[in-house]
Amino acid sequence: MEALIRMMNALDYMETKMEEKLDMEEIAKKAHSSTFHFQRMFHFLTGMSVAEYVRKRKLTLAAQELVASSARVLDVALKYGYDSPESFAKAFRRIHGIAPSEARLPGVQLKAFPRLSFHLSLKGDQDMDYRIEDKESFTIVGKSLAVSCVDGENTREIPKFWGASHADGTVRALEELAPGELCLGVCLDMKPETGDFNYMIAVKADEDKATGDLVARAVPALTWAIFTSIGPMPDAIQSLFGRIYSEWFPATGYEHAGGPEIEAYTDGDTTSDEYRCEVWIPIIKKAK
Repeated sequence: MEALIRMMNALDYMETKMEEKLDMEEIAKKAHSSTFHFQRMFHFLTGMSVAEYVRKRKLTLAAQELVASSARVLDVALKYGYDSPESFAKAFRRIHGIAPSEARLPGVQLKAFPRLSFHLSLKGDQDMDYRIEDKESFTIVGKSLAVSCVDGENTREIPKFWGASHADGTVRALEELAPGELCLGVCLDMKPETGDFNYMIAVKADEDKATGDLVARAVPALTWAIFTSIGPMPDAIQSLFGRIYSEWFPATGYEHAGGPEIEAYTDGDTTSDEYRCEVWIPIIKKAK
């Protein structure tokens, strides 16, 4: 409950700063969290980045001001942080479908993106099995894909990436590269401010195993919250990620450590209702 109240405080603060430049560090402070954790939480709770939300709110307020006042387009553009009428017009058209100069025309329809709010949801209809483990650093070797969270691209492209990697023999080659190791799906280089990250299908292996189109990456020593996913892929694991951010983090004294997120896959029928795998989230104790 306290965590969601703090998120609401951050939203309230953001609303008072719509005419100023976005200061992510100050916004995160209102939520008593790191900027990385706040942005990651915000995305999972709302489905958009903080920057995308602020942009939509600014353009909603700008449209309302153009309709309700005689202010010049240039003045409204500058007020909401655009350095030129051209950049403002481009962003305005992307949201509203018309030029700012057309906003006052009779019968014109404009988009209104309302301010968000967070509500506590007591679910408890399904257990979340997890454990906390400290792990030393290790190296992964695998194939990488650049992907984005924007508009749910990752939920579509990552399953396709797995399908292609099974079909072209990449997964089997990785398993042969490191017998006995679990096949991993690893989210790296996450940029919550844009939603971009790299996704690797990989195994734990020495760096010299990275040949051909395979790459090696280091995973630092971290403390992990390790969750059990039960059910068919990819729906079960995608649902679990959502629950981790909407239910587990707000109920605990932890926040995201900013490192990679890992999916650890076991052998078995991934379409089965009983299929089990794990999600590893890097964590730190939240500062009081």
